[in-house]
Amino acid sequence: MVEVENLKEKLISQAQEVSRLRSELGGTDLEKHRDRLMVENERLRQELRHCETELQELRAQPAGPCPGCEHSQESTQLRDKLSQLQLEVAENKGMLSELNLEVQQKTDRLAEVELRLKDCLAEKAQEEERLSRRLRDSHETIASLRAQSPPVKYVIKTVEVESSKTKQALSESQARNQHLQEQVAMQRQVLKEMEQQLQSSHQLTVQLRAQIAMYESELERAHGQMLEEMQSLEEDKNRAIEEAFARAQVEMKAVHENLAGVRTNLLTLQPALRTLTNDYNGLKRQVRGFPLLLQEALRSVKAEIGQAIEEVNSNNQELLRKYRRELQLRKKCHNELVRLKGNIRVIARVRPVTKEDGEGPEATNAVTFDPDDDSIIHLLHKGKPVSFELDKVFSPWASQQDVFQEVQALITSCIDGFNVCIFAYGQTGAGKTYTMEGTPEDPGINQRALQLLFSEVQDKASDWEYTITVSAAEIYNEVLRDLLGREPQEKLEIRLCPDGSGQLYVPGLTEFQVQSVDDINKVFEFGHTNRTTEFTNLNEHSSRSHALLIVTVRGVDCSTGLRTTGKLNLVDLAGSERVGKSGAEGSRLREAQHINKSLSALGDVIAALRSRQGHVPFRNSKLTYLLQDSLSGDSKTLMVVQVSPVEKNTSETLYSLKFAERVRSVELGPGSRRAELGSWSSQEHLEWESACQTTQSSARAHSAPSSGTSSRPGSIRRKLQPSA
Repeated sequence: MVEVENLKEKLISQAQEVSRLRSELGGTDLEKHRDRLMVENERLRQELRHCETELQELRAQPAGPCPGCEHSQESTQLRDKLSQLQLEVAENKGMLSELNLEVQQKTDRLAEVELRLKDCLAEKAQEEERLSRRLRDSHETIASLRAQSPPVKYVIKTVEVESSKTKQALSESQARNQHLQEQVAMQRQVLKEMEQQLQSSHQLTVQLRAQIAMYESELERAHGQMLEEMQSLEEDKNRAIEEAFARAQVEMKAVHENLAGVRTNLLTLQPALRTLTNDYNGLKRQVRGFPLLLQEALRSVKAEIGQAIEEVNSNNQELLRKYRRELQLRKKCHNELVRLKGNIRVIARVRPVTKEDGEGPEATNAVTFDPDDDSIIHLLHKGKPVSFELDKVFSPWASQQDVFQEVQALITSCIDGFNVCIFAYGQTGAGKTYTMEGTPEDPGINQRALQLLFSEVQDKASDWEYTITVSAAEIYNEVLRDLLGREPQEKLEIRLCPDGSGQLYVPGLTEFQVQSVDDINKVFEFGHTNRTTEFTNLNEHSSRSHALLIVTVRGVDCSTGLRTTGKLNLVDLAGSERVGKSGAEGSRLREAQHINKSLSALGDVIAALRSRQGHVPFRNSKLTYLLQDSLSGDSKTLMVVQVSPVEKNTSETLYSLKFAERVRSVELGPGSRRAELGSWSSQEHLEWESACQTTQSSARAHSAPSSGTSSRPGSIRRKLQPSA
């Protein structure tokens, strides 16, 4: 081991010498010679590492075999024998420990038996002492009795002659004597039993002592054998160590010779090391200057990239501006094409999330919008996104004025003699009534449309003379009712005009002439009072009927006598609902069934118009029959689909948007203007005369004195003048 340490120190000193030579070497050489020396240096390094590895293995396993040594087989046998002897020593040690444990257990048992034997002997001695005392007492008693027996016999005889008392005492003494004799016999029997027990205890003690002696002899014999085996094993071990040490010395000499060769090779590597040192110094100088070159290159590349990014951003902004301009032009052309084809225009409006929607996952927003295209709406239904394209989509932040601007052009065309129909569609609670009627502070399409008509009429007052009349009706449980009539519950029917033009009108429908915004507010208040609304689980004020506001604009050109007639139908459809969600029962259930039936009939009409069928089932429902003029090609029609954005209503929202897409694909043809010289058509005469008769009769009825207080409808009627 000392030689191994010395050899390691020599290797360390040689490595230091090599490093010193590397630092002192200088000069240059040819390129090929340098490569050859580098290869030779690498080979020598590998040989040095191999030698160090073998040295470490020799240090770690001094008794291991040497590859190629002639004593390797003998060494292997010795190692096997040594391992076998070590196993036998381990087994013998185990057996010795087991025997020691067994001897210890038997010794403990023997000590316990001896203690028990001593206790038994002590108890037997005490018992023998007690029995001997009792036996002595018994012998003494018997001796005393035998000594006194003749006088007793004599006394007994004497007593037998003399007295009965003496006789009784004699019998008692005899009985006591008999009892004492029995006790003596019993004590003798007990004494014999105790002597037998004592003899058996002596025999058991002798047997246990014999076993202990046998165990001790076996233990001594096993201990002697173990000592002999351990001594032989120790001798074998020392012999094997000496042989291994001799082999290690031989191998160490071979290592020394290899180290001498390595030292010689290291001396030949000095020129190559000088060349490598010079190359290394040159590379170090280049590496020191590399960060500056890299920073300069990075700076120039960053500048070029920044300039390219700015150019790309400017190009993107220009392309985005052009794209939006083209999108607006495309939409304008599309709207013009839709107008020429007569397609039903469809706009969608999403109501905001309210407190009535509740909280939690079901109240999360499931509707998103396209930031670059206001005609696209996205719906997340059951985890899958669904997109729809309509003519216009209004977000929850859109105002009533924004929605009205989209339909403003349609409404003004009513003054020019066109028929216009705007109807709101959607599930209950989606905001249809709010969009159509609004609130007093923020009115909807109905009131804004009439205000716009009044404004247009005033602008054309110098050339045209216009008359605006208003009618309001509702379809409740498939029954058409007049909301402005004296008897709102009276049933009305839809008739064909008898002039053969195919136009429809409603006989008996009340028509009021309005001349100002105040008249409009009074009509709306009266009609809203008579409309049917009820509470459901989905909407606190759910519309239970389809409401229709019919605005008729008749105009006369003062210079040419040209007469025009335009109608504006503003329809607030009742909300579609699922009975399970709305909780409708009784009359509410019957209302829901009629509402769903009429909306289903509207869907059938749309499907027939879309597929261009020869027969369109307008008469399947009062709603579709009344809207026949608006859906049959003589009208400009627009549908406002109202949708709810919350997660729990995604099924209804999906159905409404799909229906809106189907409606958007229907082509009704271009609308026709109703204008003629001289007089109105027979249909308008019938409507006008009917309205005049109705309003005159109502005016006469309210002008007559009444015995009681007038009702609210009557007071409102007196404020409105009938059309002339």
